[in-house]
Amino acid sequence: TTAMTRIREAAEKAKIELSTIMETDINLPFISHDPTNGAKNLEMRMTRAKLEDLVNPIIEKCKPSIEKALADAKITPQEINKIVMVGGPTRIPAVKKFVESVLGKEPETGVDPMEAVAFGAAIQAGIISGDV
Repeated sequence: TTAMTRIREAAEKAKIELSTIMETDINLPFISHDPTNGAKNLEMRMTRAKLEDLVNPIIEKCKPSIEKALADAKITPQEINKIVMVGGPTRIPAVKKFVESVLGKEPETGVDPMEAVAFGAAIQAGIISGDV
């Protein structure tokens, strides 16, 4: 529905904002209508701490995959020289903290996560087309 789309878009916007600020307001006027009371508005404040409480169970599910990748590569976290994280969610401070806690090393910050995804997609497209 349109209301769910607006809520998802507002949630995504709040998630992005909370990667750089500590709190944000979500304000969706006329999110629904009640014949008795009229229009309903959604107004709430979201904090980074609340977002982290919500996403930490999902982030923690990544630990077995990291451990398996290390085991498959037959390396230890100490043998990793650099950690480069790519993709939008890697901008979330809780994700960075989690990776650092699991691998014992702070991820590189000089690489734009979204640019790295685009660069990787371009390389893959070149491979598929035979140009690379």
